[in-house]
Amino acid sequence: MNNNLSAKALRSTNTLVCLAACLLLSMPVTGAEEKWWPSKWGADDRLGSVNLLSPEKTVEAAKLVKTGKSYALGIDSGPDTPAGADLTPRSFSLSVVQPGQLLGKTTGKNGFGFNDDFVNAWLGVGTQIDGLGHVGIHNRYYNGVKAEEFITYTGLKDFALHKMPPITTRGVLLDIAAYKNKTFMAAGEVITVEDIKGAAKAQGVVVGKGDIVLFNTGWMKAKLHADPDLFNHKEPGLGVAGAQYLIDLGVVAMGADSFGLEASPGEDPEIVFPVHQLMLVKNGVYVLENIRTEELVADKAWEFLLVIGIPKYVGAVQAIINPVAIR
Repeated sequence: MNNNLSAKALRSTNTLVCLAACLLLSMPVTGAEEKWWPSKWGADDRLGSVNLLSPEKTVEAAKLVKTGKSYALGIDSGPDTPAGADLTPRSFSLSVVQPGQLLGKTTGKNGFGFNDDFVNAWLGVGTQIDGLGHVGIHNRYYNGVKAEEFITYTGLKDFALHKMPPITTRGVLLDIAAYKNKTFMAAGEVITVEDIKGAAKAQGVVVGKGDIVLFNTGWMKAKLHADPDLFNHKEPGLGVAGAQYLIDLGVVAMGADSFGLEASPGEDPEIVFPVHQLMLVKNGVYVLENIRTEELVADKAWEFLLVIGIPKYVGAVQAIINPVAIR
């Protein structure tokens, strides 16, 4: 072979390799190589969007209380409560016992007796908050933390909900079903950016930084008891673009009257719970599920003081809650 030709061919091959390498380096990373960290609150942050809460925000939210009426936004947690059965075999069992009181035995001259209860349950049954340790992308979680760095069988070492502060902030309810002139939205129907903007304008509310946004789709009222199997497997809900729009506005959490907040089946059937990943993993924004909205809708209570106390279960990924709206 001619040495000059070989040298030219080698130089040409090296040039192509360099061009290919430069092209690959210039392309955005995706999939397992995608990087969404560090958080805007710093690489060591483990709280995410609750950093937006403040005493000042609570004082402003408290000014929304005009009538003093309270609304319990939680549903019952029990053995018959639908619990998102597609991905996990969640269940709830409660037993009442009378320790040491066999055959009616009591204690003391005054006949003291008592009941205790024992619960064997998944903490994702009923109205709940998803913590930042709930969802990952290729085994990385919020702020890029690897699964092996914080997950143990006996509880999370990071992102555990017992470390969460109480949440007291402004809540905003967007009645998307009414905006669409429907009693309830259809399974798989997506809440879009246009829906969010349109409903907010129709209701005369503006979503602000540090708020929590709730959606009424009518799904819970229509299906929770009438068709619990359907309620448990499919739902209307938030789309990716709508979630990103509210994240950019600086909300702390989003929730809906459905088991999983986002539309199911989703916008792309091959992508599983992308809104959860966008909110929890990439942005540290919390997910609220199975929120009772019908009483707020009946009173047209579009904005209110929202109070959420987080149970102090050490190491918990998620928690059953009963948020309270006050107006």
